[in-house]
Amino acid sequence: MTTRYRVEYALKTHRRDQLIEWIKGLLAVPFVLYSQPQGVFEGQGIHSSPQTRDEAHRRYSEILRDVEIMVDDHIASQNDPENPFPSKLKLLVPSVGPFFTRLPLEAAFKFQDRKRYISSRRFVSPSFNDVRLILNSAQIMAVTTYGTLQLATFDGDVTLYDDGQSLEPTSPVIPRLIDLLRKNVKIGIVTAAGYTTADRYYERLHGLLDALANSAELTPSQKQSLIVMGGEANYLFEFSASSPHLLAPVPRARWLTPEMAAWDEHDIAQLLDVAESALRDCIKALNLPAVLMRKDRAVGIVPNPPDTRIPRESLEETVLVVQKILELSTAGRSRRVPFCAFNGGRDVFVDIGDKSWGVTVCQRWFAGNDGDNMIRGENTLHVGDQFLSAGANDFRARSVGTTAWIASPAETVELLDELAELMGKKMS
Repeated sequence: MTTRYRVEYALKTHRRDQLIEWIKGLLAVPFVLYSQPQGVFEGQGIHSSPQTRDEAHRRYSEILRDVEIMVDDHIASQNDPENPFPSKLKLLVPSVGPFFTRLPLEAAFKFQDRKRYISSRRFVSPSFNDVRLILNSAQIMAVTTYGTLQLATFDGDVTLYDDGQSLEPTSPVIPRLIDLLRKNVKIGIVTAAGYTTADRYYERLHGLLDALANSAELTPSQKQSLIVMGGEANYLFEFSASSPHLLAPVPRARWLTPEMAAWDEHDIAQLLDVAESALRDCIKALNLPAVLMRKDRAVGIVPNPPDTRIPRESLEETVLVVQKILELSTAGRSRRVPFCAFNGGRDVFVDIGDKSWGVTVCQRWFAGNDGDNMIRGENTLHVGDQFLSAGANDFRARSVGTTAWIASPAETVELLDELAELMGKKMS
Protein backbone atom coordinates (compact mmCIF):
# COMPACT_ATOMS: atom_id res chain seq x y z
CA MET A 1 0.00 0.00 0.00
CA THR A 2 1.44 3.39 -0.88
CA THR A 3 2.18 5.79 1.98
CA ARG A 4 -0.50 8.24 0.88
CA TYR A 5 -3.20 5.58 0.46
CA ARG A 6 -2.30 3.87 3.70
CA VAL A 7 -2.58 7.16 5.65
CA GLU A 8 -5.82 8.17 3.93
CA TYR A 9 -7.35 4.83 4.80
CA ALA A 10 -6.15 5.08 8.38
CA LEU A 11 -7.56 8.56 8.82
CA LYS A 12 -10.92 7.72 7.22
CA THR A 13 -11.59 4.43 8.97
CA HIS A 14 -14.41 4.16 11.48
CA ARG A 15 -12.03 3.73 14.43
CA ARG A 16 -10.90 7.34 14.50
CA ASP A 17 -9.43 9.08 17.50
CA GLN A 18 -12.43 10.16 19.57
CA LEU A 19 -10.78 13.25 21.04
CA ILE A 20 -9.87 14.53 17.59
CA GLU A 21 -13.38 13.82 16.30
CA TRP A 22 -14.93 15.57 19.29
CA ILE A 23 -12.83 18.72 18.84
CA LYS A 24 -13.54 18.64 15.12
CA GLY A 25 -17.28 18.58 15.91
CA LEU A 26 -16.95 21.58 18.22
CA LEU A 27 -15.17 23.57 15.52
CA ALA A 28 -17.86 22.72 12.97
CA VAL A 29 -20.37 25.01 14.73
CA PRO A 30 -18.60 28.36 14.18
CA PHE A 31 -17.68 27.21 10.67
CA VAL A 32 -21.36 26.80 9.83
CA LEU A 33 -22.24 30.13 11.44
CA TYR A 34 -19.40 32.27 10.06
CA SER A 35 -17.99 30.73 6.88
CA GLN A 36 -20.50 32.61 4.61
CA PRO A 37 -19.95 30.56 1.43
CA GLN A 38 -22.70 32.55 -0.27
CA GLY A 39 -20.23 35.43 -0.57
CA VAL A 40 -18.64 33.63 -3.51
CA PHE A 41 -21.91 33.95 -5.44
CA GLU A 42 -22.51 37.55 -4.34
CA GLY A 43 -19.43 38.95 -6.03
CA GLN A 44 -17.23 39.02 -2.91
CA GLY A 45 -14.60 36.76 -4.43
CA ILE A 46 -13.34 33.43 -3.18
CA HIS A 47 -11.64 34.74 -0.06
CA SER A 48 -13.37 35.52 3.22
CA SER A 49 -13.65 39.14 4.21
CA PRO A 50 -11.31 40.20 7.02
CA GLN A 51 -14.28 40.53 9.36
CA THR A 52 -15.55 37.02 8.63
CA ARG A 53 -12.07 35.52 8.90
CA ASP A 54 -11.34 37.31 12.16
CA GLU A 55 -14.65 36.25 13.68
CA ALA A 56 -14.08 32.60 12.72
CA HIS A 57 -10.55 32.82 14.13
CA ARG A 58 -11.86 34.28 17.38
CA ARG A 59 -14.51 31.60 17.82
CA TYR A 60 -12.11 28.76 16.96
CA SER A 61 -9.61 30.19 19.48
CA GLU A 62 -12.28 30.42 22.18
CA ILE A 63 -13.33 26.80 21.67
CA LEU A 64 -9.77 25.52 21.86
CA ARG A 65 -9.12 27.66 24.94
CA ASP A 66 -12.15 26.04 26.58
CA VAL A 67 -10.88 22.55 25.64
CA GLU A 68 -7.47 23.54 27.04
CA ILE A 69 -9.14 24.36 30.36
CA MET A 70 -10.92 20.99 30.31
CA VAL A 71 -7.58 19.24 29.77
CA ASP A 72 -6.17 21.11 32.78
CA ASP A 73 -9.16 19.96 34.83
CA HIS A 74 -8.67 16.38 33.60
CA ILE A 75 -4.99 16.46 34.61
CA ALA A 76 -5.93 17.72 38.08
CA SER A 77 -8.50 14.92 38.35
CA GLN A 78 -6.13 12.16 37.20
CA ASN A 79 -3.46 13.35 39.64
CA ASP A 80 -5.83 13.33 42.62
CA PRO A 81 -6.07 9.77 44.00
CA GLU A 82 -8.77 10.89 46.46
CA ASN A 83 -11.12 12.06 43.70
CA PRO A 84 -13.51 9.24 42.69
CA PHE A 85 -15.30 11.28 40.04
CA PRO A 86 -14.43 11.51 36.33
CA SER A 87 -13.44 14.84 34.84
CA LYS A 88 -15.77 16.75 32.56
CA LEU A 89 -13.57 15.80 29.61
CA LYS A 90 -13.75 12.13 30.58
CA LEU A 91 -17.56 12.33 30.65
CA LEU A 92 -17.64 13.95 27.21
CA VAL A 93 -14.92 11.76 25.66
CA PRO A 94 -14.95 8.47 27.59
CA SER A 95 -11.95 7.03 25.73
CA VAL A 96 -9.61 9.86 26.70
CA GLY A 97 -6.52 8.66 28.57
CA PRO A 98 -3.96 10.32 30.81
CA PHE A 99 -2.12 13.49 29.86
CA PHE A 100 1.52 13.97 30.78
CA THR A 101 1.56 17.72 30.16
CA ARG A 102 -0.77 20.63 29.71
CA LEU A 103 -1.79 21.30 26.11
CA PRO A 104 -1.64 24.95 24.95
CA LEU A 105 -4.32 24.37 22.32
CA GLU A 106 -5.18 28.01 21.69
CA ALA A 107 -1.57 28.94 20.92
CA ALA A 108 -1.20 25.80 18.80
CA PHE A 109 -4.31 26.68 16.80
CA LYS A 110 -3.02 30.19 16.11
CA PHE A 111 0.27 28.70 14.90
CA GLN A 112 -1.43 26.22 12.58
CA ASP A 113 -3.93 28.84 11.38
CA ARG A 114 -1.03 30.94 10.11
CA LYS A 115 0.20 27.93 8.14
CA ARG A 116 -3.07 26.34 6.98
CA TYR A 117 -5.45 29.36 6.81
CA ILE A 118 -8.15 27.39 8.60
CA SER A 119 -10.14 30.52 9.49
CA SER A 120 -10.14 31.72 5.87
CA ARG A 121 -11.89 28.68 4.42
CA ARG A 122 -15.51 28.94 3.33
CA PHE A 123 -16.34 25.49 2.03
CA VAL A 124 -14.05 23.14 3.97
CA SER A 125 -14.59 23.00 7.71
CA PRO A 126 -11.74 22.29 10.19
CA SER A 127 -10.75 18.73 9.36
CA PHE A 128 -9.46 15.68 11.18
CA ASN A 129 -5.98 16.49 9.88
CA ASP A 130 -6.25 20.13 11.03
CA VAL A 131 -7.05 19.02 14.57
CA ARG A 132 -4.38 16.31 14.50
CA LEU A 133 -1.73 18.89 13.59
CA ILE A 134 -3.02 21.35 16.19
CA LEU A 135 -2.64 18.66 18.85
CA ASN A 136 0.88 17.89 17.58
CA SER A 137 1.87 21.55 17.85
CA ALA A 138 0.32 21.82 21.31
CA GLN A 139 2.25 18.77 22.47
CA ILE A 140 5.67 19.92 21.29
CA MET A 141 4.97 23.38 22.70
CA ALA A 142 4.25 21.68 26.01
CA VAL A 143 7.35 19.46 26.14
CA THR A 144 9.56 22.47 25.41
CA THR A 145 7.71 25.06 27.52
CA TYR A 146 6.62 23.26 30.69
CA GLY A 147 9.64 20.98 30.89
CA THR A 148 12.66 19.73 28.97
CA LEU A 149 12.61 17.20 26.16
CA GLN A 150 15.06 14.46 27.13
CA LEU A 151 14.02 11.56 24.88
CA ALA A 152 12.53 11.46 21.37
CA THR A 153 11.48 8.08 19.99
CA PHE A 154 10.47 7.45 16.40
CA ASP A 155 8.66 4.80 14.41
CA GLY A 156 10.39 3.73 11.18
CA ASP A 157 8.13 3.19 8.17
CA VAL A 158 6.05 6.25 7.15
CA THR A 159 7.68 8.25 9.97
CA LEU A 160 11.40 8.40 9.14
CA TYR A 161 11.15 6.96 5.61
CA ASP A 162 8.48 5.88 3.16
CA ASP A 163 6.75 2.56 3.69
CA GLY A 164 9.11 -0.33 2.93
CA GLN A 165 12.01 1.99 2.09
CA SER A 166 15.21 2.98 3.92
CA LEU A 167 16.68 6.08 5.51
CA GLU A 168 18.90 7.27 2.66
CA PRO A 169 21.83 9.71 3.11
CA THR A 170 19.87 12.44 1.28
CA SER A 171 16.91 12.28 3.65
CA PRO A 172 16.10 15.68 5.21
CA VAL A 173 15.23 13.87 8.43
CA ILE A 174 18.89 13.02 9.13
CA PRO A 175 20.33 16.49 9.87
CA ARG A 176 17.35 17.19 12.10
CA LEU A 177 17.97 14.04 14.13
CA ILE A 178 21.66 14.96 14.36
CA ASP A 179 20.59 18.37 15.67
CA LEU A 180 18.52 16.73 18.41
CA LEU A 181 21.53 14.67 19.47
CA ARG A 182 23.68 17.80 19.45
CA LYS A 183 21.16 19.34 21.88
CA ASN A 184 21.64 16.30 24.14
CA VAL A 185 18.24 14.79 23.38
CA LYS A 186 18.37 11.00 23.44
CA ILE A 187 16.91 9.19 20.42
CA GLY A 188 15.31 5.78 20.24
CA ILE A 189 14.08 4.28 16.98
CA VAL A 190 11.27 1.99 18.11
CA THR A 191 10.22 -0.09 15.15
CA ALA A 192 8.10 -3.15 14.53
CA ALA A 193 10.81 -4.54 12.24
CA GLY A 194 11.93 -7.60 14.17
CA TYR A 195 15.43 -8.27 12.91
CA THR A 196 17.83 -10.17 15.15
CA THR A 197 21.05 -8.99 13.48
CA ALA A 198 22.59 -5.54 13.08
CA ASP A 199 23.08 -5.80 9.31
CA ARG A 200 19.32 -5.75 8.64
CA TYR A 201 18.84 -2.57 10.68
CA TYR A 202 21.84 -1.02 8.95
CA GLU A 203 20.10 -1.65 5.61
CA ARG A 204 17.10 0.38 6.80
CA LEU A 205 18.99 3.09 8.71
CA HIS A 206 22.36 3.33 6.93
CA GLY A 207 21.98 7.02 6.02
CA LEU A 208 21.58 8.03 9.66
CA LEU A 209 24.16 5.59 11.04
CA ASP A 210 26.82 6.66 8.52
CA ALA A 211 26.10 10.34 9.22
CA LEU A 212 26.44 9.67 12.94
CA ALA A 213 29.74 7.81 12.52
CA ASN A 214 31.19 10.58 10.32
CA SER A 215 29.87 13.54 12.31
CA ALA A 216 32.53 15.89 13.66
CA GLU A 217 30.07 18.01 15.63
CA LEU A 218 28.86 15.25 17.95
CA THR A 219 30.78 14.03 20.96
CA PRO A 220 31.25 10.27 21.51
CA SER A 221 28.68 10.48 24.32
CA GLN A 222 26.14 12.14 22.02
CA LYS A 223 26.69 9.45 19.39
CA GLN A 224 25.95 6.84 22.04
CA SER A 225 22.61 8.57 22.62
CA LEU A 226 21.03 6.65 19.72
CA ILE A 227 19.56 3.19 20.18
CA VAL A 228 17.34 0.98 18.04
CA MET A 229 14.54 -1.05 19.63
CA GLY A 230 13.27 -3.68 17.19
CA GLY A 231 10.27 -5.98 17.18
CA GLU A 232 8.31 -3.43 19.22
CA ALA A 233 10.21 -4.28 22.42
CA ASN A 234 12.29 -7.38 21.72
CA TYR A 235 15.71 -6.54 20.25
CA LEU A 236 17.92 -3.69 21.46
CA PHE A 237 20.91 -2.35 19.53
CA GLU A 238 23.20 0.51 20.54
CA PHE A 239 25.35 2.66 18.29
CA SER A 240 28.88 1.31 17.97
CA ALA A 241 31.40 3.06 15.73
CA SER A 242 33.68 0.02 15.84
CA SER A 243 31.05 -2.49 14.74
CA PRO A 244 30.87 -3.48 11.05
CA HIS A 245 27.27 -2.25 10.77
CA LEU A 246 27.62 0.54 13.36
CA LEU A 247 25.20 -1.19 15.73
CA ALA A 248 25.91 -3.68 18.50
CA PRO A 249 23.26 -6.01 19.95
CA VAL A 250 22.56 -5.64 23.66
CA PRO A 251 21.81 -8.86 25.59
CA ARG A 252 18.28 -8.92 26.99
CA ALA A 253 19.59 -9.40 30.51
CA ARG A 254 20.99 -5.86 30.37
CA TRP A 255 17.79 -4.06 29.41
CA LEU A 256 14.67 -6.05 30.23
CA THR A 257 12.46 -4.32 32.77
CA PRO A 258 11.54 -6.41 35.85
CA GLU A 259 8.05 -6.88 34.40
CA MET A 260 9.39 -8.04 31.04
CA ALA A 261 11.87 -10.38 32.69
CA ALA A 262 8.91 -12.08 34.38
CA TRP A 263 7.28 -13.05 31.07
CA ASP A 264 7.39 -16.83 30.93
CA GLU A 265 8.75 -18.47 27.78
CA HIS A 266 6.02 -21.11 27.91
CA ASP A 267 3.33 -18.39 27.99
CA ILE A 268 5.02 -16.62 25.08
CA ALA A 269 5.13 -19.80 23.00
CA GLN A 270 1.50 -20.59 23.83
CA LEU A 271 0.33 -17.13 22.77
CA LEU A 272 2.29 -17.29 19.52
CA ASP A 273 0.88 -20.76 18.82
CA VAL A 274 -2.66 -19.39 19.09
CA ALA A 275 -1.76 -16.44 16.87
CA GLU A 276 -0.17 -18.75 14.29
CA SER A 277 -3.27 -20.92 14.15
CA ALA A 278 -5.50 -17.86 13.73
CA LEU A 279 -3.29 -16.51 10.95
CA ARG A 280 -3.41 -19.86 9.13
CA ASP A 281 -7.21 -19.76 9.30
CA CYS A 282 -7.22 -16.21 7.87
CA ILE A 283 -4.97 -17.23 4.98
CA LYS A 284 -7.41 -20.01 4.15
CA ALA A 285 -10.68 -18.13 4.77
CA LEU A 286 -9.63 -14.98 2.90
CA ASN A 287 -7.55 -16.79 0.27
CA LEU A 288 -4.60 -14.56 1.06
CA PRO A 289 -1.50 -14.70 -1.17
CA ALA A 290 0.69 -15.02 1.92
CA VAL A 291 2.89 -17.36 3.89
CA LEU A 292 3.48 -17.63 7.62
CA MET A 293 6.67 -16.35 9.24
CA ARG A 294 7.46 -17.46 12.81
CA LYS A 295 10.15 -15.82 14.94
CA ASP A 296 11.12 -16.27 18.58
CA ARG A 297 9.05 -13.27 19.67
CA ALA A 298 6.63 -12.79 16.78
CA VAL A 299 4.53 -14.51 14.16
CA GLY A 300 3.01 -13.02 11.04
CA ILE A 301 2.07 -13.34 7.42
CA VAL A 302 4.03 -11.86 4.53
CA PRO A 303 2.98 -11.64 0.88
CA ASN A 304 3.94 -14.49 -1.43
CA PRO A 305 5.32 -13.69 -3.98
CA PRO A 306 6.99 -10.79 -2.11
CA ASP A 307 5.84 -8.13 -4.58
CA THR A 308 2.16 -9.07 -4.14
CA ARG A 309 -0.15 -6.46 -2.67
CA ILE A 310 -2.65 -7.92 -0.21
CA PRO A 311 -5.86 -5.82 -0.17
CA ARG A 312 -5.92 -3.46 2.79
CA GLU A 313 -9.36 -4.72 3.82
CA SER A 314 -7.97 -8.24 4.08
CA LEU A 315 -5.07 -7.03 6.21
CA GLU A 316 -7.43 -5.13 8.50
CA GLU A 317 -9.77 -8.13 8.76
CA THR A 318 -6.83 -10.36 9.64
CA VAL A 319 -5.63 -8.00 12.38
CA LEU A 320 -9.05 -7.76 14.00
CA VAL A 321 -9.77 -11.49 13.77
CA VAL A 322 -6.40 -12.49 15.23
CA GLN A 323 -6.59 -9.86 17.95
CA LYS A 324 -10.05 -11.00 19.03
CA ILE A 325 -9.06 -14.68 19.02
CA LEU A 326 -6.02 -13.89 21.16
CA GLU A 327 -8.04 -11.79 23.59
CA LEU A 328 -10.51 -14.66 24.08
CA SER A 329 -7.90 -17.41 24.29
CA THR A 330 -6.59 -18.85 27.55
CA ALA A 331 -3.18 -17.28 26.86
CA GLY A 332 -4.73 -13.90 26.14
CA ARG A 333 -7.18 -13.89 29.03
CA SER A 334 -4.41 -14.60 31.51
CA ARG A 335 -2.82 -11.25 30.59
CA ARG A 336 0.54 -12.59 31.67
CA VAL A 337 2.17 -11.63 28.36
CA PRO A 338 1.17 -8.47 26.45
CA PHE A 339 1.00 -8.58 22.67
CA CYS A 340 0.34 -6.33 19.71
CA ALA A 341 -1.41 -7.36 16.48
CA PHE A 342 -0.95 -4.79 13.74
CA ASN A 343 -1.24 -4.10 10.03
CA GLY A 344 2.18 -3.23 8.65
CA GLY A 345 0.82 -2.01 5.30
CA ARG A 346 2.01 -5.08 3.41
CA ASP A 347 1.87 -7.71 6.13
CA VAL A 348 0.31 -8.56 9.49
CA PHE A 349 2.31 -9.46 12.59
CA VAL A 350 1.69 -10.32 16.21
CA ASP A 351 4.57 -9.22 18.42
CA ILE A 352 5.24 -9.99 22.05
CA GLY A 353 5.02 -6.70 23.90
CA ASP A 354 4.19 -3.42 22.22
CA LYS A 355 5.67 0.05 21.76
CA SER A 356 4.74 1.17 25.26
CA TRP A 357 7.28 -1.40 26.47
CA GLY A 358 9.76 -0.36 23.76
CA VAL A 359 9.59 3.30 24.78
CA THR A 360 9.80 2.32 28.46
CA VAL A 361 13.03 0.42 27.76
CA CYS A 362 14.45 3.56 26.12
CA GLN A 363 13.42 5.65 29.14
CA ARG A 364 15.23 3.24 31.48
CA TRP A 365 18.26 2.64 29.26
CA PHE A 366 19.27 6.29 29.12
CA ALA A 367 18.93 6.50 32.90
CA GLY A 368 21.45 3.72 33.41
CA ASN A 369 18.64 1.16 33.47
CA ASP A 370 17.57 2.65 36.80
CA GLY A 371 13.81 2.32 37.11
CA ASP A 372 13.68 4.89 39.88
CA ASN A 373 15.36 7.60 37.79
CA MET A 374 14.10 6.72 34.31
CA ILE A 375 13.16 9.50 31.90
CA ARG A 376 9.60 10.56 32.71
CA GLY A 377 6.63 10.60 30.35
CA GLU A 378 6.45 14.39 30.29
CA ASN A 379 10.07 14.50 29.06
CA THR A 380 9.45 11.91 26.32
CA LEU A 381 8.02 12.43 22.83
CA HIS A 382 7.10 9.49 20.59
CA VAL A 383 6.53 10.26 16.91
CA GLY A 384 4.67 7.76 14.72
CA ASP A 385 1.98 7.26 12.10
CA GLN A 386 -0.20 4.51 13.61
CA PHE A 387 -2.45 5.85 16.37
CA LEU A 388 -5.77 4.19 15.70
CA SER A 389 -7.21 2.36 18.68
CA ALA A 390 -7.01 -1.09 17.06
CA GLY A 391 -4.23 -2.63 15.01
CA ALA A 392 -2.02 0.40 15.53
CA ASN A 393 1.28 -0.13 17.29
CA ASP A 394 2.17 3.54 17.98
CA PHE A 395 -1.10 4.00 19.87
CA ARG A 396 0.19 2.07 22.88
CA ALA A 397 3.04 4.59 23.37
CA ARG A 398 0.46 7.09 24.61
CA SER A 399 0.45 5.30 27.96
CA VAL A 400 4.12 6.07 28.73
CA GLY A 401 4.85 9.44 27.14
CA THR A 402 3.67 12.33 25.02
CA THR A 403 3.05 11.61 21.34
CA ALA A 404 2.82 13.26 17.94
CA TRP A 405 0.76 11.66 15.15
CA ILE A 406 2.30 12.27 11.74
CA ALA A 407 1.22 11.04 8.31
CA SER A 408 4.47 11.05 6.30
CA PRO A 409 8.23 11.61 6.58
CA ALA A 410 7.63 15.14 5.25
CA GLU A 411 5.40 15.83 8.24
CA THR A 412 8.13 14.49 10.51
CA VAL A 413 10.52 17.04 9.00
CA GLU A 414 8.02 19.85 9.63
CA LEU A 415 7.49 18.67 13.19
CA LEU A 416 11.23 18.55 13.88
CA ASP A 417 11.67 22.04 12.43
CA GLU A 418 8.91 23.31 14.70
CA LEU A 419 10.50 21.52 17.64
CA ALA A 420 13.95 22.96 16.88
CA GLU A 421 12.52 26.49 16.71
CA LEU A 422 10.81 26.08 20.08
CA MET A 423 13.90 24.59 21.69
CA GLY A 424 16.01 27.40 20.24
CA LYS A 425 13.69 30.03 21.72
CA LYS A 426 13.87 28.35 25.13
CA MET A 427 17.67 28.15 25.09
CA SER A 428 17.97 31.81 24.06
